[in-house]
Amino acid sequence: MTAAQTGPLGGPDIGGETRINMAFIVAIVAVATIGGFMFGYDSGVINGTQKGLEAAFDLGKLGIGFNVGAILVGSSIGAFAAGRMADVIGRRGVMMLSAVLFFVSALVAGAAGSSAIFIIARIVGGLGVGAASVISPVYISEVTPAAIRGRLSSVQQVMIITGLTGAFVANFVLARYAGGSTEALWLDLPAWRWMFWLQAIPAAIYFFALLIIPESPRYLVVKGQEPRAHAVLTKLFGTAEADRKVAEIRASLAADHHKPKLSDLIEKTTGRVRPIVWAGIGLAVFQQLVGINVVFYYGATLWEAVGFSEDYALQTNILSGVLSIGACLATIALVDRIGRKPLLLIGSAGMAVTLAIVAYAFSTAVTGADGAVSLPGNNGVIALVAANLYVIFFNMSWGPIMWVMLGEMFPNQIRGSGLAVAGFAQWIANAAVSVSFPALAVSPGLAVTYTGYAFFAAVSFFFVRAMVNETKGRELEEMEG
Repeated sequence: MTAAQTGPLGGPDIGGETRINMAFIVAIVAVATIGGFMFGYDSGVINGTQKGLEAAFDLGKLGIGFNVGAILVGSSIGAFAAGRMADVIGRRGVMMLSAVLFFVSALVAGAAGSSAIFIIARIVGGLGVGAASVISPVYISEVTPAAIRGRLSSVQQVMIITGLTGAFVANFVLARYAGGSTEALWLDLPAWRWMFWLQAIPAAIYFFALLIIPESPRYLVVKGQEPRAHAVLTKLFGTAEADRKVAEIRASLAADHHKPKLSDLIEKTTGRVRPIVWAGIGLAVFQQLVGINVVFYYGATLWEAVGFSEDYALQTNILSGVLSIGACLATIALVDRIGRKPLLLIGSAGMAVTLAIVAYAFSTAVTGADGAVSLPGNNGVIALVAANLYVIFFNMSWGPIMWVMLGEMFPNQIRGSGLAVAGFAQWIANAAVSVSFPALAVSPGLAVTYTGYAFFAAVSFFFVRAMVNETKGRELEEMEG
């Protein structure tokens, strides 16, 4: 067999008996990662709408924290429920449900006449965000070959950042066109409402695109639908590889073949939570404790707090988004070459240093006679450069790699339950950081708050060294713990 041979549907034959239909795999990944785009857009759209929310609902700092953080309540529930639901209705079924939740949330949030209705709408959207955040990576990991699984799974983070950047761009364009986020736009309704309504378009595209991709073959084997699983694998890899993979999946489940449940996360011999579960929870929590979503959710408010205009602050968000996409593309090129663990270590070290620099810059902030806050000398530039370097380090490491590893690190029998617990922990940590930020920014202040994020980045370095095992190039059926 030569490299010039092709698979049954035109994909390249890349060696042995494996005949990968790359066109089909790329199409599947493209559809699945629309969930990442929705995750990003739904998370980022709030960034430019806070003035509108304050004006419409007469909110103070605590009220803004609850309205911004409402999505995180839904996300934590959605992540936990999705991991379990994926073992019942399938990976694709959960993603389709997420698409519906995104659509409903977009319409209701934009039309909300009170803070209570808005919070409910954002919780509904959060259910979709949480579900998509954990299921899209595991689905991708279950339909892609081990040799390129890391780079294809990393596309999820590219799409998350693309969604965030798309939200930033939409917010900027609508606010610029209307003359401000609180100014009237079409139908004499304020621009901030249209920022939410635009989300309904990609949500609808996501739902209908999901109708054309197959269910995960590993889920189908677990449910006793081996002929369907074999058909999917044949379309992906060819008949010979389909035979081998079905047998491997069956064998990985044979030793402990029962309906997956949460108690599988506890070792039967010791009665303790499996070490791999603690590793997953740690990865999920540290990804949030380094403070990345302060940039995503409060970027505009943050830069306005140190003297930037609303227009310039929104442009700064766009810059951060573009740099994030570039960093994720670097990860795609590196993750299957140098591995997951080295990238995590590089990211932890880089974030610790850059966050410390941001903290120093904010410590020099001064308040003028008119009450305006500014950073003296070149400290504003230093803060901006360091913050964007931090974003780059995050998005070349912890941003995509955490999702890659959660999608592949757990053994087949506990993958859904492991994702449920780790995803729940991730969103609880996200909520704790995001909801607390407005108050922390006032007291003890930005400098101390960013010092805390720098501390957690430093601790994450040692956590990775001690607890995280490399998964590069390993088949999912080989995962242990």
